[in-house]
Amino acid sequence: MGENDFIALLDGVRQLVRAPLVLVRDRLNTHISRRMRQMIDDRAWLTVFLLPACSPDLNPVEGVWAHVRHSLAVVALGRLETLVRSRIKRLQYRPETLNGFIAGTGRTLDTPTSP
Repeated sequence: MGENDFIALLDGVRQLVRAPLVLVRDRLNTHISRRMRQMIDDRAWLTVFLLPACSPDLNPVEGVWAHVRHSLAVVALGRLETLVRSRIKRLQYRPETLNGFIAGTGRTLDTPTSP
């Protein structure tokens, strides 16, 4: 997805929700390009927060992928998707492991409260 496609997506979401948008992005080069910054600056209804560079420790998904990669053996490319899917499926039934990835970030998992 290029810069124009992404901005078109944001413009479409804006038309649907009719409210200001807040976007959190990583520092991929297309996310911080001069062109992208200009397109964002042209939209007063859009607020963008950039994640710190090299901050995988803030993202529990990084721990999940590291765990899955560690458990993979060298396999034929045709079997790789099946193997990754099975490893992720196993994690679904190990909430203590998943909670450990969240705890490893120093964050807590809050239970939402009803209004």
